[in-house]
Amino acid sequence: MDDLLQEFIAETRETLDALSGEIVLWEANPTDRTRLDAIFRFVHTVKGSCGFLDLPRLGRLAHAAEDVLAAVREGTRAPDTALVNAVLAIVDRIGELTEAIAAGSPLDDTTEDLLIAALAEDALPIAPAAAGPQTRIASRSVRLAVDLLDRMMAGMSDMVLARNELARRLRDQPIDPRVEGALERLSLTVGEMRDTISRTRMQRIEALFSAMPRMVRDTATPLGKLVTLDVEGADVELDREMIELLRDPLVHIIRNAVDHGIEPPALRHALGKREAGRLLVSARQTGNQIVLEVTDDGRGIDVDRLVAKAAAAGLHSEAKLAAMTERQRLELIFAPGLSSRDTATAISGRGVGMDVVRANIEQIGGRIALRNRPGAGLTIELQVPLTLSIIPAIVVGVGEQRFALPRQSIEEIVAIRGDAVRVDDLGDSRVATVRGRRLPLVDLASLLGIDGGRTQALAIVGTRDGNFALGIGAVLDSEELVVKPVCPAVMGTGIYAGQTLPDSGLPMLLLDGAGVAAAAGLRFTPKAIVDENEAAAQERGIDALLFDDLDGRRRALPLAAVDRVETVSATAIQRTGGRLHLSIEGGVVPLVTRAEPPTTGQVTLLRLTDGVTEIGYPIRDAHEIVTLPVAMAPVRDRPGIAGVAVVNGEQVEVVDGHALFAGELAPPVVRPLCLLHHDGTGWMETFLRPVLEASGYRCASTLAPGETAAVTLAMDDDPPAASANGDPVVLLRSRPAMPGEAGIYRYDRAALIAAVAAEMQSHDDMRREMAR
Repeated sequence: MDDLLQEFIAETRETLDALSGEIVLWEANPTDRTRLDAIFRFVHTVKGSCGFLDLPRLGRLAHAAEDVLAAVREGTRAPDTALVNAVLAIVDRIGELTEAIAAGSPLDDTTEDLLIAALAEDALPIAPAAAGPQTRIASRSVRLAVDLLDRMMAGMSDMVLARNELARRLRDQPIDPRVEGALERLSLTVGEMRDTISRTRMQRIEALFSAMPRMVRDTATPLGKLVTLDVEGADVELDREMIELLRDPLVHIIRNAVDHGIEPPALRHALGKREAGRLLVSARQTGNQIVLEVTDDGRGIDVDRLVAKAAAAGLHSEAKLAAMTERQRLELIFAPGLSSRDTATAISGRGVGMDVVRANIEQIGGRIALRNRPGAGLTIELQVPLTLSIIPAIVVGVGEQRFALPRQSIEEIVAIRGDAVRVDDLGDSRVATVRGRRLPLVDLASLLGIDGGRTQALAIVGTRDGNFALGIGAVLDSEELVVKPVCPAVMGTGIYAGQTLPDSGLPMLLLDGAGVAAAAGLRFTPKAIVDENEAAAQERGIDALLFDDLDGRRRALPLAAVDRVETVSATAIQRTGGRLHLSIEGGVVPLVTRAEPPTTGQVTLLRLTDGVTEIGYPIRDAHEIVTLPVAMAPVRDRPGIAGVAVVNGEQVEVVDGHALFAGELAPPVVRPLCLLHHDGTGWMETFLRPVLEASGYRCASTLAPGETAAVTLAMDDDPPAASANGDPVVLLRSRPAMPGEAGIYRYDRAALIAAVAAEMQSHDDMRREMAR
């Protein structure tokens, strides 16, 4: 039998038993308002439950009795003997039908129309209901007080801790096989009892979700909207009391999503959306918390409009509103008395709602967060504690501190050694490569500010949004821990899911994987509500590394081709065999580049691989990992450039990885170097350097060690000392040269460029001749 139906039968039986005395007293005194209210609440509850349990006969009887009792409460109907008898007959019939449902046996409905008809004012009186014996199917359920369940759970928690301590002490000394067998049986019994007692307070969250389809329909229909509802995680279990406390906040959030968020069909069609809006309600367990998410694909929150409404309502000054961060502006939706609606409706617009929702969630130790997508929808996330649970956990050490991680959130733990595990820096981020799989890395010691914490192992943590590598010091133990909520100040950091007291007696905090990722600033691709037919239209671009190239241009390279980013000495780069090579790790790696790398200092190098071949790509600086858009502008006559994409509002050249490995990128042309002899006035740097560089030469005022100039330019009144290797020199005169005078007038542009070219050519010819 369905759990919800069993719950309904148990509650109806319990209420009927408690109500039997009230019915007799109301029959003796029909004007007793207290008894009347008790009977009214009973039939009202039965009517509401029958709506989503599909029990039309019970619902019809309860609805008829509710209407009559409502008239009595309003004073429009006198509670005479005939009415009392008719109501009592319906209550008895409800009991009979409930027992028939529990037994799974049919019950004829020939008398039900007569019972309903007897409620009318002009109906003939019926005989008083006789309390005949009813056949009740023995119930296998019992209802217990919450305090008793709490005491059971607390005792079970102490038993688990005692079992853990006993096992730890026995491990430290030789153990008798008989004692070991007894401990094993004790462990199995404790485990079974733990699961059994834990489930006494737990209920599938389906009890909270089951009424949502009808609620969404009833909210959307009067508004002329089409909304489809998807529910995920209905099998997640939560404390029964917590389910009741969540019911009202969740109802308000869903009604707001339908009323405020999802647009009317005509507007959605004009915006290029499906006419039917979509609402996703999901639940999942993470550590000692349950996370509920309500996501719609509507208009999202217009933050600018919200700020304007806050200013008009006088909630904050304009200066304070202008100084707010985007998150603070978004959270104005929680301000008391503030509504994004201009007019009040039956559903919203009265300025009472989200502030109460947040207050109710925080009152039970939970948190509420918003993820706004203007024009695309809104996600409201509720995080609430399980109140008490026992979960398997991994105890990890960082420096002198210890933390626990839920075992179900850890994929694997690996040591940082060998070629299978590597940690690299990509711009300001760190990336862990585990057997070829790249994951963002979060160093736990750095995140929590723990001194002396050295990362020696990686815990691969899985969250709903994505996976990441958590840098830890060591794995200390694996045990079952009793986890309880921690104080709101600690929970407010978002990093922790609760606290625990292991058998060592030292308090320890339980880490929340999703909270750690959020605190570290990791951004995973959010889950979108899309149809299968729409998935192709929302194709995601590839991940790429954004960097500054040696020629100063901002470029991006597909991340899949980047094996690592490292710094090498410029002296390890040499031109041999007609191309640049890097001497590293006892081998030689060919380099491809779009500009000549520096000859001194350190060089940032991208190590690229296609799985077989490895090449190097020297760059100026690496920035960050970005996602390239699918749309890319093609380019022509640019070997090695696949196209131009817009990243963060900036035009970026995308490097063609195929061209790099195919050798299609031509080596950079080595431009001749012109040495500008110091003239004391700065004229050469100001006037001469731009002319020469525009003509394809490089210019320098001093030479680096080992560097030689192709030609030297100097003023005729301050010629350089004779060069030992006979480098050519072009003398410049400050006035036009007279016949027979050496040098070139410094403003004779054509003669100057021709002289430099001629000297270089003559010097090259002489060197080639000497080489013969």
